[in-house]
Amino acid sequence: MSGRLLLVAGASGYVGGRLVRELVGRGERVRCLARRPEFLKPRVGAGTEVVGGDVLDPASLRGAMAGVDVAYYLIHSMASAGDFEREDRRAAVNFAAAARDAGVHRIVYLGGLGREPGLSRHLRSRQEVGRILRESGVTTLELRASIVIGSGSLSFEMVRALVQKLPVMITPRWVSQPTQPLAIEDLIAYLVSAAGVDLRESAVVEIGGADRVSYLDIMKEFARQKGLRRLTVRVPVLSPRLSSLWLGLVTPVYARVGRELVDSVRNPTVVEDDSARQLFPGVRPRGIREAIARALLNEDHEFAETRWSGALSSGAAPPQWGGAVFGSRIVDSRSVRVSKPPREAFGPIRRIGGRNGWYYGAWLWRLRGFVDLLVGGVGVRRGRRDPEHLVPGDTVDFWRVEAFEEDARLRLAAEMKLPGRAWLQFDVEREGTGSILRQTAIFDPLGLFGLAYWYGLYPLHRFVFAGMLHGIVAAMGSGTGPEATDSEEQA
Repeated sequence: MSGRLLLVAGASGYVGGRLVRELVGRGERVRCLARRPEFLKPRVGAGTEVVGGDVLDPASLRGAMAGVDVAYYLIHSMASAGDFEREDRRAAVNFAAAARDAGVHRIVYLGGLGREPGLSRHLRSRQEVGRILRESGVTTLELRASIVIGSGSLSFEMVRALVQKLPVMITPRWVSQPTQPLAIEDLIAYLVSAAGVDLRESAVVEIGGADRVSYLDIMKEFARQKGLRRLTVRVPVLSPRLSSLWLGLVTPVYARVGRELVDSVRNPTVVEDDSARQLFPGVRPRGIREAIARALLNEDHEFAETRWSGALSSGAAPPQWGGAVFGSRIVDSRSVRVSKPPREAFGPIRRIGGRNGWYYGAWLWRLRGFVDLLVGGVGVRRGRRDPEHLVPGDTVDFWRVEAFEEDARLRLAAEMKLPGRAWLQFDVEREGTGSILRQTAIFDPLGLFGLAYWYGLYPLHRFVFAGMLHGIVAAMGSGTGPEATDSEEQA
């Protein structure tokens, strides 16, 4: 383990959380600064220190800075209800003073690309924060980046929502502005290296991906990789306010944040100083095609690893008709407590499909298979290889086993014709002398037709899946009906 101590301010954010995982994985000693440490502690490893502190409260920073060698500053206040420029300024002054007083050797700050004149309020504030940190007396490395491409990033989610939901996109002139999008993996590589690069004085380093593209190019590449055809209609004028309201209707971006984002993308954000090549010779940024492909691949991997018993815990979110939305996916989940231990509770799940059927609505499953055959799908003719045993890769009617853990988990990937991708997952966990059985339907819609398919058939799906869960419980011989709930109560 490294002897130096690294502080990450903003560890609960999108970039900060990934940075912490990477630093810890490399054996670094990491301390996270959080306003609500009780919320962050469960999300970091047992060996990662989490301390309470608020950059707007100077007194709370003294203990957090003690013994720190390198401090990462990944905080901004764009979503604040108040004056975010003033809050950013106050926070930077407080953080810089605390770092100087504690003898911190280096500050690493993530700012934004763009050059005067005419910078947006957001970019102007980001660069002002960098100046405050550089003038603090602590050696500061300010990394200026354009938009970040990665599963879950604000920019990526905005692009996804626009392309998925709008077959015809009305595009103002700002979508033609040049930008240099950076893959999240490359950004993390820069940040990790920034703690140890040879730096004798404070510096500003511009970083970006391998390609200079427009925002429209990014949307077109996303559509290409998702197999979607999209028509774009240019309009000469669309104010930031109208654009932000438009974004608020079709993307997960709040109108206030959207207004600042739109105002910022009107500025070219490209690298004009290539000093990063000399300072970070080990980082070779990806182009936009690979960045988007990796974002989609990582999203699939992260989603596949999800345990819905934790992700959809009781009371985790308010009721939501149609299922919970995670990125591009819609999740409809329900659970039941049974008196049987996991081995007995999992038995009917292991035997699902084929001659044993689906425990409810047999004629509906046969009808779905017949419709699938009519449109060129596989139907339900394939059955099962073995009536008792499953391994990944096995077919189960028009599903394929994607994951199997004995007495614990079965995930089936749909191979019927669909406007998207679908999975059916079963998890069994021990609870006392009994078990909790969770059934989860997951759908990744393809464009607007995929969304219409899911929500149009949702009442029927809910009826069938709830009946299936009852049937599985009955097959255990427990005589127990569902105690807990469907996705409207748990999503």
